[in-house]
Parts: sequence; structure tokens; C-alpha cells
Amino acid sequence: MSRSLRTALSAVLVALSCLLVPFGALAAWAAYGLTDTRAYVTTMAPLASDPAVRDAVADTVGDGVAREAGLNPLFLRDAVRSFTATRAYRTAWNAGNEAAHTAVMRALHDDSASRDSSAVTVDLATVTSPLRQQLVADNVPFADRVPVEHTRVALLPPGELAPLRKGYHVLDVAGFWLPLAAVLFAVTGIAVAARRRRAVTATALGTALGGALLGLAVAIARRMVLSDLPEAAHRPAAGAVYDALTATLRTASWLLLVLGLTVAAATWLTRPHSPAVRLLRRRRVCAAPVPAPPQEATRVRA
Repeated sequence: MSRSLRTALSAVLVALSCLLVPFGALAAWAAYGLTDTRAYVTTMAPLASDPAVRDAVADTVGDGVAREAGLNPLFLRDAVRSFTATRAYRTAWNAGNEAAHTAVMRALHDDSASRDSSAVTVDLATVTSPLRQQLVADNVPFADRVPVEHTRVALLPPGELAPLRKGYHVLDVAGFWLPLAAVLFAVTGIAVAARRRRAVTATALGTALGGALLGLAVAIARRMVLSDLPEAAHRPAAGAVYDALTATLRTASWLLLVLGLTVAAATWLTRPHSPAVRLLRRRRVCAAPVPAPPQEATRVRA
């Protein structure tokens, strides 16, 4: 293979690798970071103490109960806001998130055609049952009389389940193959390059650029998601939820950026004619001991 052909092939493979880096990270995050129920509940658990989330819950629940019972919503908001500071609320928050995530993932994994015409629902008993147990443990009066009714609440309408299931299957495949393809393209591009040091530098800079673009995309998506909310009062709570869910993705973008820049800097500093290498060689030459001049043999006269 000629030198020019190797250079062109290496450039194409390195460009493909750098292009797949942000998409691979995004697909892996969606396929593995959002689909694990235990990790999802752990991620959402600290939001139970977030002031913006607590205010949004108090407003939503208080207004809903006041509308159904015909009571003063301001009083109910204060009562619900006080309840959000209790351990029972945190128990209900975790149980609700676990039940909702489990129901959605079960529906996404179920490929039967009959599920396409039905909505994804969650049983409220999965929330009220641990809530009552926590109230009983806290010695709340009449806590054992809290009813645990099996009421189904819709999470996803019937029409949205089929496209979500198709998208989930695509992400499940892409989350594994895109990062693997990015690594294979990078390794092959460096291996076939005529100048491997230059190929390593290009791959590192492209990886750093992919990490920067990924972080920028996360920030732009956050602004778009919050601007589309109909109620501006709930945007701080939605922002807190978005930040919690994308924390791993933002960390990955920073790691790609730092790793790429570090490798590129190390490759540039260790090149044969770099100032650092010349200075190191000069110091070695100066530190080397000077050999003693050869001594002439002393002639012995007879």
C-alpha cells in the first residue's frame, strides 16, 4: 500500500472514530444509564430534598386535592410542603420512582402486539404500601388505617408506546456497537497511518472536540426542554431533574475533553524535535562526564 493511500485511509478512519465518539457516549448513556431501575432510583433519590422539586410537588398535589375536595389550595400547599420534609415523603418518592420506572421498562421490553393498544400504568398501591409502613414506623397516629387501594395511573398513552419501544431497541443496539466501532476505527486508523504520531494527535484532538460538542449538546437540550414547559414556575424543578439525569453524560463529556487534550499535549511534547526533548537531551549531554585525555606512555631509557 502506497504512503498516500495509507494517509488517506488513516484520515478517514480517524474522522469516523471522532464522529462516533459523542454519538456513542450518548447512546451508551441512554441504553445503560437510564434503563437500570436501581441506578435510576439512586439518581432521583436526592431530588426529594431539592427545594424546587418540593415546591413543585406541593403545588401540584395541593392544587389537585383542593380541586377535588373544594378546599383552599393555599392551605393544602403548605400542608403538602411540610409533608415533603418528612422521611415518609422520601419513602414515597423512592417507591413512586421505582414503580414508574419498572412499569415503563417492562412495557418497553414486552414486544407483544397487544400492549400497543393499552396505556402504560402503575399501581398506586406500590407507593401507598411503603408509605403506610413508614408512617407506622414513625408512630404516626392512625397510620395503620391508611387505605392501600390498587388504583391504576396512566404513565404513557397507548399511541406513544410503539415508537418508544422501537427507539429503545435502536438505542440498545447502538449503545454497544457505536462505542466499540469508535475504538476500532481509531486503532485501525493509527495502525495504518504513515505517520502514527500525527494520527494519534489527530485522534486525541478529535476526541476532545467530540467531548466538547457533547457537553454543548447537553446544555442546548436543557435550554430547549425548559423553554417548552408550559408553566414557568416548574422550570427550576424540571432543571434539577434534567441535571440529575444527565450528570453522568456531562461527566463523560469532560472526561473525553480532558483525555483528548492530555494525549495530544503529551504526543506533541514528546516528538523528536520538540523543545522539551531537545532540552532534555542537552541536559543529558551537559551532565555526562568528560573523558580524560589519553596519557602518553613513559619511555624507559636503558
